[in-house]
Amino acid sequence: MKELSLFNKMVFTINLLLVTVTVFGYILPFLAPNFFPILSVFTLFLPALLIANLFFFLYWLLLLKKQSIYSLFILLIGITYINKFYKLNPNALDKSENEITIMSYNVRLFNLYKWIKNDSINQNISAFIKEKNPDIISIQEFSEQNKVDFKLYPEKFIFVEGKNTLLGHAIYSKFPIINDGKINFENSTSNAAFVDIKRGLDTIRIYSLHLESIKITPNVHELDKQPEQLSQEKAKYLLKRLSDSFVVQHRQAEIIKNHKNQCKYPTIVTGDINNSAFSYVYRIIKGENVDAFEEAGKGFGKTYNVKHYPLRIDYILADKNKFEVAEFNSYSDFVASDHFPIVARLKIK
Repeated sequence: MKELSLFNKMVFTINLLLVTVTVFGYILPFLAPNFFPILSVFTLFLPALLIANLFFFLYWLLLLKKQSIYSLFILLIGITYINKFYKLNPNALDKSENEITIMSYNVRLFNLYKWIKNDSINQNISAFIKEKNPDIISIQEFSEQNKVDFKLYPEKFIFVEGKNTLLGHAIYSKFPIINDGKINFENSTSNAAFVDIKRGLDTIRIYSLHLESIKITPNVHELDKQPEQLSQEKAKYLLKRLSDSFVVQHRQAEIIKNHKNQCKYPTIVTGDINNSAFSYVYRIIKGENVDAFEEAGKGFGKTYNVKHYPLRIDYILADKNKFEVAEFNSYSDFVASDHFPIVARLKIK
């Protein structure tokens, strides 16, 4: 460090601190939230750490300084983590007859309480579904008080629950549904649903998940504020709220894992797990399935409408032995909920 100016010595010190924190961030997805509830929250910010390391690498590279190797090294060993939040635009595989297209969408009750000042939300969703024309639609936070056109789907499984506001899941299918069921989580308003569909000679299980909310809705815009705008008390409260939710999610993820392990059919897990792809909860839910975004996504794959941050908490996870991901899209330009719809085209092997 002797050849560095005083300013660059300070920059390098910050760089080393960032590298250390990033290494710690790499370890967090392997630590169960019930043992480290507050630390697990920081998995939400791993993309920001990776982006910061990229800036430090470019900074030292422009100065032709050997210090660039530190952030370069941390980026190289974390290449699989980078793929979880940013993907270059791949070439979609050619369409074939032996494939299915599936959409997952948390619709936030179809804007029942007018969170979005737009009276055409139901019509917009109807038009979107008609345009994308998926074979299967998995919906979370479903409300029967909607005017969305689902007439293209002869098969459906719907269940709604709740004391004040009825919400739940709906799975619509162009293929026959031969079995269905729901999975309730104890002491939680969150739940899951599943159907077994028959496509030709194949039987496929579709899960729709909605794990414990991270409870930043409806005050989602709190996260849009700069750090100095959030009081210390609010920051502590938000941190506690997130960590408590992650502990509950861990229990729910174990329930889903055990349920999925007992299924004799290939599975496609869809829905809103309210956690990042860097989390322990995600690892449990994903299991041996492949993440459609990682296989064929592009850009940041943002699925939750928080300004200035690419938060991906909605997923389509397909059985790797049965499906090849041919195409994946996250429609972050379609605003009809606090989530964005995601669609995957899966080739059947």
